[in-house]
Amino acid sequence: MSDQTDSANVIRSNSILPAKREDIVLETADGLSLVGELAIPDDREPVATIICLHPLPTHGGMMDSHVFRKAAWRLPALAGVAVLRFNTRGTSSVRGTSGGSFDNAVGERFDVAAAIEYAEFANLPSMWLVGWSFGTDLVLKYGCEPDVVGAILLSPPLRYSEPADLAVWNAAGKPVIAIVPEFDDYLRPVEARARFAAIKQAEVVAIEGGKHLWVGDAETVLDEIVKRVAPDAFPLPRTWSGPMSHGDASAYADRTVAAFADTPVAGPPQPTATTP
Repeated sequence: MSDQTDSANVIRSNSILPAKREDIVLETADGLSLVGELAIPDDREPVATIICLHPLPTHGGMMDSHVFRKAAWRLPALAGVAVLRFNTRGTSSVRGTSGGSFDNAVGERFDVAAAIEYAEFANLPSMWLVGWSFGTDLVLKYGCEPDVVGAILLSPPLRYSEPADLAVWNAAGKPVIAIVPEFDDYLRPVEARARFAAIKQAEVVAIEGGKHLWVGDAETVLDEIVKRVAPDAFPLPRTWSGPMSHGDASAYADRTVAAFADTPVAGPPQPTATTP
């Protein structure tokens, strides 16, 4: 990759780098159709795959939540990584609305299975699950499948996950990387290390100054993901010498800052993070 410093080539938050992008539909075992997108490198075979599981849809989470949108726009070109993202049941984005309705991390087990199955049938390599907030609970509860290499957890609240779910990952020995912001709203690094001790191989990465939504820290998060799934591409370049287009994220202005507002949500109580 070019390391030019011309400001015209700087990768910005709305930069879209080349990839083959395809709208996809996932079919669940309980009869729902879920909308999504698969982005793969346009000049080579992918070296790895990430399946993105988004934050809580009742609080604005969706397949276009900004870290996952930027992953799909950048990682195929910069790291040779295939990015599969989709809306879980009842979730809407510009791509469309998935069938069904939010099910408090119960019916979503079929959504996770459908995404893994799609990647398997597409022969996508080295499959990693990347969850963010609510999505991390889905990864921990339903993602420890034979073809899954490992799990990367962004801002894990451990809200729906049970000790038995952590025990499954512990027994499997698959890598589990929890990327925890210093000022997370629900689970901060010190407490995260204590709770993830139940998975002997788990690694907790504390991000100094980070917050639950990763606003301003997307590049740091993408670097941490690539460091695990495609280490030869780490660290990611911040410039690009090839074709570049730009996306319009204005449709999501109301979901960026307020996505995790403290509003009532059915399900287990949400803990408040303790200060280290």
